[in-house]
Amino acid sequence: MTAYPDTSFLCAFYVKQSNSPAAAHAMTMKEPLYVTELLQYEFRQSLRFQVWRRTAHPREGITAADVQTALNQFEADLENGVAILMPCPLLEVLHRAEDISKRHTIKRGHRSFDVLHVATALVLKTEQFLTFDANQRTLALAEGLKVKP
Repeated sequence: MTAYPDTSFLCAFYVKQSNSPAAAHAMTMKEPLYVTELLQYEFRQSLRFQVWRRTAHPREGITAADVQTALNQFEADLENGVAILMPCPLLEVLHRAEDISKRHTIKRGHRSFDVLHVATALVLKTEQFLTFDANQRTLALAEGLKVKP
C-alpha cells in the first residue's frame, strides 16, 4: 500500500473545499485509495457533524444535500474499487497509538483520532500519509512518515 489518507484528505476529496484541487491531484496515483473501518467511521461522522453545524450556525458547516452527495460518491468509489476498505488489526493500532501518544501528545497536543490515523498508517506500513491537517502532519513526520500533499 502506497498511501493512507486521514479524514481531512477524504473531506477535501469528496466535498468542495480550498484543498480539493490538491486532493484531486494527489489522487492521480495509480493505486486505489485505501481506507479502514475507523477512517470510514470518522469521515462519515465528520460529514454528519458538518450538517449539524450548518443547522446550528447557517454560515458554517455543509448542507445535508452536499453531505449526501459526498457519501454517495464515497460509497460508489468503494463499490468500483477507486477506494478499498483495508482490513486493519485494531488492537495493534491501539497499542501503537498509545506509544505515539506517550511520546508526543503532552508536548504538541494531538487529538485521539489524529494519533489513531498515524498509528494506522504505521501499522499498515504505508509509504505516504495524506493529510491537510497541520498538527497531524507534524505528528506523522515525527513518526517518520512521508507526508503529502
